[in-house]
Amino acid sequence: MSGAPRERSTNLADYQPRHAGNKTFRLKNAQKPVLKTLRKVEESIKDDGVELDKNKPISVTKLSNPLHSVSVPSLLRRHELVLHSNLSLSASCSSDASTDSFHSRASTGRMYRTSRTSNWRNHLGSKAKNVVPEPLPDDLQVKRRCAWVTANTDPSYVTFHDEEWGVPAHDDNKLFELLVLCGALAEITWPAILSRRHIFREVFADFDPIAVAKMNEKKIIAPGSPGSSLLSELKLRAIIDNARQVSKVINEFGSFDNYIWGFVKHKPIVGRFRYPRQVPVRTSKADLISKDLVRRGFRSVGPTVVYSFMQVAGITNDHLISCFRFHECDAAEVKKEEDDVKEKASSEIELEICESIDELNLSSE
Repeated sequence: MSGAPRERSTNLADYQPRHAGNKTFRLKNAQKPVLKTLRKVEESIKDDGVELDKNKPISVTKLSNPLHSVSVPSLLRRHELVLHSNLSLSASCSSDASTDSFHSRASTGRMYRTSRTSNWRNHLGSKAKNVVPEPLPDDLQVKRRCAWVTANTDPSYVTFHDEEWGVPAHDDNKLFELLVLCGALAEITWPAILSRRHIFREVFADFDPIAVAKMNEKKIIAPGSPGSSLLSELKLRAIIDNARQVSKVINEFGSFDNYIWGFVKHKPIVGRFRYPRQVPVRTSKADLISKDLVRRGFRSVGPTVVYSFMQVAGITNDHLISCFRFHECDAAEVKKEEDDVKEKASSEIELEICESIDELNLSSE
């Protein structure tokens, strides 16, 4: 059948609610934008000089203005398109300007939306700008140490590693002390030794070998004495015996330093080890020194004890090459060699000056 197209009334009174299940909520929410749209249509008609009868429905097709072909669904579609275009434009502007929110004006009123993405990006950007690592002072920077020094290592042993272990020692009292402490490793560990180090020094007169050689063994090993709390009776007797042998070595070689460093020609052995498993517990050089010490009457000086003594006294530099102390210990020995050369040169110059003065005195007479 053909006939005139049905005209849809724009009067809200003509619209009957239609049950559409889940669409009921959408229709209720859509009434406000429809009312505002119809009001705008009425205002545009009034501007053209057409009077409206409120009791009579408005027929859009009877209007003489360009809106004669516009229906409510088409107006709603245009309204949605304008709304979406405004929203997308506002969102892009807010994203470019790095703002937190935007406001847009559409035909249905004022819209507000928070740009969470831009907020999150701005938050991350500010964090990236603010968190800039600054170089720490040298004393606060994390230093790489030998692998056997871990985060759980006793602080006293860490200090011992950083300040003493591997530093070339040339003082006779210092060398004797380190030899005694390495012998004590058979009964107690380094942290325990270092915690009692002050007691060791009090009992053994700051490890002066000549003073220790004259001590009475019975007083040192007596029950309740400070020495008895340190080591066993056998070890205490060995310390006093070794002090006597060190005194003999000093008389023979001029110093215990000359004797012990003579095995390596007064120059430390540099291990240059990369991994802890490469560090030995004894070497052929330690075997040689141990045999000579035993021959001279020393006790508790096996190859393992002697090699530990060589490591601590800096006779061998067994710091891993990744450890910050490796180069420092090497540099310390180089500096000592330079100082020895300067001292020897200055002594030779003084000797020549004295000889020349004596010759002048003889010639003047």
